[in-house]
Amino acid sequence: MSSQAVNDDVALRIGLAARALPDVDARSFVSVLIAAVGQPITVAKLSKLRLNRLKQAGSGALDVIDEHDLKRALSFLKGRGIKLEAEPLPAVSDYQPGDMPGSIRVACSSDNGDKIDGHFGSCERFLIYQVAAGEVRLVEIRSIPEIDPDADKNKARAELINDCHVLCTTSIGGPAAAKVIREGLHPIKLSSAVGAVEYMTELQTVLRSSPPPWLAKVMGEKPEQRVRFNQEAAS
Repeated sequence: MSSQAVNDDVALRIGLAARALPDVDARSFVSVLIAAVGQPITVAKLSKLRLNRLKQAGSGALDVIDEHDLKRALSFLKGRGIKLEAEPLPAVSDYQPGDMPGSIRVACSSDNGDKIDGHFGSCERFLIYQVAAGEVRLVEIRSIPEIDPDADKNKARAELINDCHVLCTTSIGGPAAAKVIREGLHPIKLSSAVGAVEYMTELQTVLRSSPPPWLAKVMGEKPEQRVRFNQEAAS
């Protein structure tokens, strides 16, 4: 393998790992890697890197990061989970305001195809679904625009989906969740990646049975029609 190919591979691994840790500055992350494996950073060194060593090299900077996100970043550094070809995106259906009375709008953080599998702060796109008790429709796919490095990335992402009522994501930090809530969305953190349509179908069950009061309000129900939230309906 040529030196250039190795350098490109290392750059790809570091870039994907940095994206998996949106609350960590990219330059700081590179400094942590240098402290962990030394210079030059090579494929061989990254392949042998362990999670504990990465944390130690961070000198506390990575302590507040969700362990799931750290393991995902380490996986990228080791060259695992890197896809050269993107999965095809799902087809978008036509939608006009008022088409689906009593529906809610749901934003799903996604990296691949029609899956909810992205971190709120680093996902490739948001899949926007209109969901009613009797119908689910993918109405838009929103790519993430270029965001000024000095800007608040989480605030910018939250503003991008502030016409939605719910955010479904596999990972979101506390400060980011606060910004999402401030924009009027209810964040739902999933325990693992799932097909978007599959999850929207589960959400339909909640809409048909016992939606929580805040959701019933979004759907347009009068106060006397709303029911108390039944935790079993959401599980």
